[in-house]
Amino acid sequence: MNGNGAGNGALDGAVIAVAGAAGPAGRAALLRLAAAGATVVGADADATRLAEAVDAARSHGGATVTGDTVDLLDLAATRAWADKTEKEFGRIDGLVHLVGGWRGSASFAETDLADWDLLEKLLIRTVQHTSLAFHDGLLRSDRGRFLLVSAAGATKPTAGNAAYAAAKAAAEAWTLALGDAFRKAGGEEGPRAAAAILVVKALVHDAMRAERPNAKFAGFTDVTDLAEAITGFWDRPAREVNGNRLWLTPEP
Repeated sequence: MNGNGAGNGALDGAVIAVAGAAGPAGRAALLRLAAAGATVVGADADATRLAEAVDAARSHGGATVTGDTVDLLDLAATRAWADKTEKEFGRIDGLVHLVGGWRGSASFAETDLADWDLLEKLLIRTVQHTSLAFHDGLLRSDRGRFLLVSAAGATKPTAGNAAYAAAKAAAEAWTLALGDAFRKAGGEEGPRAAAAILVVKALVHDAMRAERPNAKFAGFTDVTDLAEAITGFWDRPAREVNGNRLWLTPEP
């Protein structure tokens, strides 16, 4: 159990990697996973923001929280991060994918395909690289989990969000394919590892509320609630969650 007394049996002693750890959702996830007793290894391309996120998580109790500056658009670098993490800590029990980004337009006809070029890298390529890099390590774990955070727009795209919704839908399909690989690897006994998708409408955090004090953010998921849902992912059997979308917002 973590030194703050908030241990969670499913995560005690687990080693969880968080991709995109320097953003608001990543910071909340680092903190909550560490509080649940996990050793947490964050990665981000922004070394300064990552260091701030790791320091903030370390300040809450005695958990082990580390950070690695990684270019997740580089498959070799991503594989090196996965290998280093497993070698250093002896195991790898989870990859939480929180690399985000958004671009949109006023109408479908005004869509800028440069937005697609960016979102394809951020929302698809990073999922491909992390899933390929961590696949073997997660299969070696007795509780391996790959978790993608996606958006309801992937299921019901709107005209001005064509590039974003298409990128999210592709990332979901890739994650579900990973889940099928875990299912097949488990054979008759069922999957030991799981890949699943947490679906939100959008995320909100304290800084957003401070910037827009009159906004209602209706249907948005607070990053602390997202972090709680992420942590609970390890409480459920792999067979139950593998290959599924877990909705934190009403299905459209």
